Amino acid sequence: MAVEAPARAEARAPRRGGLRHRLAERGVDRVLLLLLPAVLVVALLFLYPMMYGVGLSLQPKDGGGPFGNYTGFFRDPYQRGTIWKTLRLALPAALINVGASVPIAYRLRGRFRGRRLLTALLVLPVTLGTVLVADGLLRYLGPKGWFNRVLLDLGVVDEPVRLVYNYWGVLFSLLITGFPFAFLLVLAYMSGIDPTLERAAATLGAGPWQRMRRIVLPLLAPGLATTFVLAFVLAFSVFPSANLVGEPAGETRVMAIAAYQAAFEKYDYSMASTIAVLMGVFELLVIAVTLLLRGRLYTGPATGGKGS
Repeated sequence: MAVEAPARAEARAPRRGGLRHRLAERGVDRVLLLLLPAVLVVALLFLYPMMYGVGLSLQPKDGGGPFGNYTGFFRDPYQRGTIWKTLRLALPAALINVGASVPIAYRLRGRFRGRRLLTALLVLPVTLGTVLVADGLLRYLGPKGWFNRVLLDLGVVDEPVRLVYNYWGVLFSLLITGFPFAFLLVLAYMSGIDPTLERAAATLGAGPWQRMRRIVLPLLAPGLATTFVLAFVLAFSVFPSANLVGEPAGETRVMAIAAYQAAFEKYDYSMASTIAVLMGVFELLVIAVTLLLRGRLYTGPATGGKGS
């Protein structure tokens, strides 16, 4: 009996070790249990509210079946038009911010005097906030702002140029508040590209544009796609600037404003949830198209740049 007990223990030991080894091969480790608190937080703060909102959207206030809110939204031109108005603001804002970040980040990735100061100035709008940016736009670009006063004094125009309380005011606000995020991300991706690749291409006779087109942009493409997605999501949920420097009852009545009006003016929380769900759906569609294009256009190696 005394001999059989150690033999059984030795027989069980390899099994335990073998099970642990097989779990490790599949990427399962007891350390992963440390992720449980984070999973619970995500479930409580994201999954539950999302599923609750989806369920609420299927309970129309005025009846009409589970999808009554969705059919009512698309049948109403005033409500349906908010989709295009939101995309008309979010897509150009994201494209311009990402496009403007590339050449600036390309110049700032090297080391030179004043680089940190210039970078700090470019990301300064992050500290301002949407309300302060809107106030600055009203003071500088408003009908009585310095920009219009200068144009009127020079005789360039006969009446103030309307740059706020319309589409352009909201777009300017999105560009100012969204550029620092796009710039910091692009700068991080750009800094991860090995500069020796460009130097090697230069020794083979490649010019600046050829190096940018053949080396930098292909390696930067995955990072640009990710940056565009984040910039688009940030701009798609525009709400304060659409009210402060836009025309919330007209051309800048975006989906977020429609959801707010449904919830807090009409007290139709079911319709507000429907609009919120549709916002998520359209965001996911744009993200899916962006990632699909990224997968088809980017065929470079996984090394040599960040974001791949």
